[in-house]
Amino acid sequence: MVLISRAWRIVRLVLAVCIFSVAACGQGAPDPGTAAAIRALEKQWTVGQARNDNRALDMIFDNALIYVEYGRLVSKGEYLARIKAQATNLYQISMEPMTVRTFGNTAIVLGSYTESHIDRGARTLQQWKFVDTWVYKQKGWVLVAAAAAPVAK
Repeated sequence: MVLISRAWRIVRLVLAVCIFSVAACGQGAPDPGTAAAIRALEKQWTVGQARNDNRALDMIFDNALIYVEYGRLVSKGEYLARIKAQATNLYQISMEPMTVRTFGNTAIVLGSYTESHIDRGARTLQQWKFVDTWVYKQKGWVLVAAAAAPVAK
């Protein structure tokens, strides 16, 4: 429980930093095309993770990605190594509605998802809340920062 509380505090801190840094640039008008593209990338991320597909994940993650996971800062390399090494017991990731806010070449995504695992023959569910930061670079949108925290049951 302490770990979940600490992780959620870090998620809120990352969210606050993202909001304040983007607010300095001014809020842009909503762009439905950009929001749709970001939602598609979020979906690619969930599919890539569920399939342990580091190649797909590598393409959407910026090389300088920082991910907050269970209260720890994790680099792109560390995240991909964990995905590659983990058993394929992840059955499915179900995305719930998410909010995409764009600010020039930056997009902030707030939402939740549920992971379904098979553990010793039993199916378990875990819901997560997340905040992701995407930046448009030369070749398209890449994930530069992300944080997720499990929702206490």
